[in-house]
Amino acid sequence: MNALKARFRLNCAGRGYMPSTEGLTDGKAAIPLYQQVIDIIKNEINSGAYKAGARIPNEFELAENYKVGRVTVRRAIEELVQQGYLTKRQRKGTFVNAPKLKRKIRQKDDVQSFSDACRVNGMEPGARVISRKILPADSTEAQFFGVPVGTDLICVERVRTADGVPVMLENNIYVYEDNAYLSTAPLSNQSIFEFVRNRTGRTPAFTDPCTLEIACASPEVARLLAVPVGEPLFYMDAFFFDEQRRPFIIGRQRIVGSRYIFDI
Repeated sequence: MNALKARFRLNCAGRGYMPSTEGLTDGKAAIPLYQQVIDIIKNEINSGAYKAGARIPNEFELAENYKVGRVTVRRAIEELVQQGYLTKRQRKGTFVNAPKLKRKIRQKDDVQSFSDACRVNGMEPGARVISRKILPADSTEAQFFGVPVGTDLICVERVRTADGVPVMLENNIYVYEDNAYLSTAPLSNQSIFEFVRNRTGRTPAFTDPCTLEIACASPEVARLLAVPVGEPLFYMDAFFFDEQRRPFIIGRQRIVGSRYIFDI
């Protein structure tokens, strides 16, 4: 799936601060604890409590501060490193990256799927399903879809290829109640946009918001996309509405920049 018209290019040859723990909860319908830790650390970075270049507390200190396990903290930190908020330095600690410049990308109201973009460029699109998960909606997702926090969402994770070369790792998120069929649907080597349209008559028509930033490839993402660990990737977060302007799908993509050109 792709929120922007695209062309492909394939190469052949933050210390000492005690953050708030308000809102950390556990329970069946609650947001996962690691996601709550992520949100709190992001807020501390955005508010300036953790300054750019500062070392944040270590895993043990954060676990004590938030009253959660170190495994929970470790997963939150790994996610924030992948998203580009933090950088780990061997034997030195974890540091806050410089603030990101947010730039609005204006696009036409004609969303083009990854499969269509490949065909326009004379390439064969491919897709390999990595996972299908039922996840509780966090506050941002719930607000977009117009559902209560904790509502079941289905996330389909796939590697998309062009002429067999991995180009992006995509996560497509729908409300589970309306799209439960995706848990067993045959989604290899086809457009999920086209499949859902044929099933429901709905298709993504425009996005708001749609953000683009740089994130580094984790070991797992690097393996799936066949790039070095730490390779800078485009990270796109897009909220799609259908033709009736109803909230429809959230798309989160990690894109290999050396294999992709945006035509904005």
